Amino acid sequence: MRNMFARPLAILLAGAALVAAAPAVAADYPAKPVRWVVPYPPGGTTDILARLIGDYLSRHLGQTFIIENKPGGGNNIGTEFVARAPHDGYTVLLVNPANGINASLYKNLKFDLLKDIVPVAGITRVPNVMEVNPNFPAKTVAEFIAYAKANPGKVNMASSGTGTSVHMSGELFMSMTGIKMAHVPYKGSAPALTDLMAGTVDVMFDNMPSSIGFIQGGKIRPMAVTTDARSKTLPDIPTVAETVPGYEASAWFGMGAPKGTPAEVIAKINKTINEALKDPQMIARLADLGGAPMPGTPADFGKVMSDEVAKWKKVVEFSGATVE
Repeated sequence: MRNMFARPLAILLAGAALVAAAPAVAADYPAKPVRWVVPYPPGGTTDILARLIGDYLSRHLGQTFIIENKPGGGNNIGTEFVARAPHDGYTVLLVNPANGINASLYKNLKFDLLKDIVPVAGITRVPNVMEVNPNFPAKTVAEFIAYAKANPGKVNMASSGTGTSVHMSGELFMSMTGIKMAHVPYKGSAPALTDLMAGTVDVMFDNMPSSIGFIQGGKIRPMAVTTDARSKTLPDIPTVAETVPGYEASAWFGMGAPKGTPAEVIAKINKTINEALKDPQMIARLADLGGAPMPGTPADFGKVMSDEVAKWKKVVEFSGATVE
């Protein structure tokens, strides 16, 4: 009789141990430094935001969140690295607009964003800025369109990489205005901004956080913001939509993790990021960068991810852009 019940009892005890261990995973996490992969070089918006939130997480979770820049492949090298990383909570991804765009722009990706990366938390949503070198002859969006039409193919449009929101915001602008610009992709916003300030390229639709300091310093001239409403950070700068009705684009950022990362770990990081987004100093810092907090549950950020994949699929198809 004892032997007949021994195995079922052992199974029940093992199951109970697993249930008891689940909260312990979160309680002990993180027990070592966490790698936060940013798929761009230092200096751009993704890097700025990761370091800002990473510092808060390091201070409040007791372990360092190490920002690891893995640029290249239009954001895909860093994303694939995280998708293939151990799902133990010690490798996470700075999810950004390029992730939503690349899902349809690239035809041979070795990962599926919505299947291989699980949402952890949203961070912020910011406008892009249509900006030019201060010496560029056009002063308004209407003048820019007229100049580009009068000089077809002679206007150079910089971006932080093929398939980024910076690139696709420009593609959307071209498709809606009928102008043609030569796309010049860089490995991140920082080198693109350097050439924009030098006059090597003419225009860029950059994420506001990486450009705002140069705009305020007079090294770059903002022409318009890409959201459907004016930005509180640049209240005197019009929207693109005021000249091109229906135009809208914005950049969104958050954290993702490899599929299979323990739900308890995700919940703990999500809780801490949401606390960060309520912190007055953090809110002020995000406002300085032109962004607004995007708090919520992992499921909330998951909806943002899926909605953006669907939105940019239409833009990619409309533009005809594709990368093998």
